[in-house]
Amino acid sequence: MDEMELLKRSGGPVTRGRLARELRELGLAEGDVAMFHTQMSALGYVAGGPATVIGALLDVVGERGTLMVTCGWNDAPPYEWSTDWPQEWQDALRAEHPAYDPVLSEADHNNGRLPEALRRRPGAVRSRHPDASFAALGAAAEELMADHPWDDPHGPDSPLARLVAKGGRVLLLGAPLDSITLLHHAEALADAPGKRFVDYEQPVVENGERVWRRFRDIDSEDGAFDYSSVVPDGVWPFEVIARDLLAAGKGLRGRVGAAECHLFEARDVVEFGVAWMEEKLGG
Repeated sequence: MDEMELLKRSGGPVTRGRLARELRELGLAEGDVAMFHTQMSALGYVAGGPATVIGALLDVVGERGTLMVTCGWNDAPPYEWSTDWPQEWQDALRAEHPAYDPVLSEADHNNGRLPEALRRRPGAVRSRHPDASFAALGAAAEELMADHPWDDPHGPDSPLARLVAKGGRVLLLGAPLDSITLLHHAEALADAPGKRFVDYEQPVVENGERVWRRFRDIDSEDGAFDYSSVVPDGVWPFEVIARDLLAAGKGLRGRVGAAECHLFEARDVVEFGVAWMEEKLGG
């Protein structure tokens, strides 16, 4: 989509001041701890790109607030390398694949431009887990990111769990409903049969040395559960859960730029998600 089309969709440039004003109208407030997901093109023509979005968010949450994003690791070795690859390839990867570096390793490009832009900001803190890393900027950044558990990185004592404990919120800035990463925390907590897990190895630095560490997590790539009996083909289950959450009267909706946006209480997302999974999948 070209610039003129984006400008028409958003009724002119989406500036930092306009973003801040419309975010406040949506319900974001000073002091908020907000995990956000953004689809830039949905907002229209954003003058200045990701830096403008982050600047506006900081203007709204202020010095007492905190912003959080999901990062992952763009150049992580694939899960199947140690089982499907020829031994010669495995040996080469094990010998020389760079270790995950919270400062230098790029955020997963599939998460869009904002996570990489935020983690590069001065003062940003990124968690230590290579595959499930998050980043935060603001007053609670260190507390949210510290000692990210190596195993069960979406579960108790994860950055997601701490977001809930701090009364945090989830903001979808033009991002689709299926992008709510916090629902992985609900999957980790839900007591339902058939929960799926993955085990994999990735290189990290421990005590100053590069080592290959083994990790265990819910299957966040293909889904921690088989949702096929309760979710239509081709639909990511998080979209269905989020729509049911909205139908239950949880969350705020409004327009920011050209996009329909949503703001949820993190605790509502997790409590509703756990209850939905246990009810729909329990049998």
